[in-house]
Amino acid sequence: MGKTFQQIDGPLAEWLVAQPVFFISTAPLSHEGLLNCSPKGNRKEFAVRGPQSVAYLDQTGSGIETIAHLRENGRIVVMFCAFSGPPRIVRLHGVGRSVVRDAPEFDTLAELFPGASGVGVRSIILVEVERISDSCGFGVPLMNFEDHRPTMEQWANRKGVSGIRDYWSEKNQRSIDDLMGLDSQ
Repeated sequence: MGKTFQQIDGPLAEWLVAQPVFFISTAPLSHEGLLNCSPKGNRKEFAVRGPQSVAYLDQTGSGIETIAHLRENGRIVVMFCAFSGPPRIVRLHGVGRSVVRDAPEFDTLAELFPGASGVGVRSIILVEVERISDSCGFGVPLMNFEDHRPTMEQWANRKGVSGIRDYWSEKNQRSIDDLMGLDSQ
């Protein structure tokens, strides 16, 4: 059934980047804080950088939980499920950090992602993977993938660059637990 791996090898990397959706989970240090789990559509927005390093393109969202939790403690798990083909779940536990759009290293990392120039791109999340495991996935339903929703990109394009930055200032400064999210834009 389940097993752990020392590194992300070629076949596993291919499987990870081929999945149309993945999930990000983070948590604050406080036991009173709220845990966060976010689904992410994978439109070539996930990349394997090395045998124990991955990254994903972080789009503007209504909250800032992942970035706030990573700023506070770095803990993160990325989970993939096979919704077609053989059953499988893969979890990548690690330490993450956010590279915001205005950071000097953003442009170099952006080369990993065809859509990195999109108006709504907020940051790139880097994860140094400490534990790689899979499990059976027998309980995950078989589902047919139709397409990615265009709504998020359309919304960001309507707002434009300055509108997105205004949104970050209004909605992405603090987490729901009042942790620091994005710095003032």
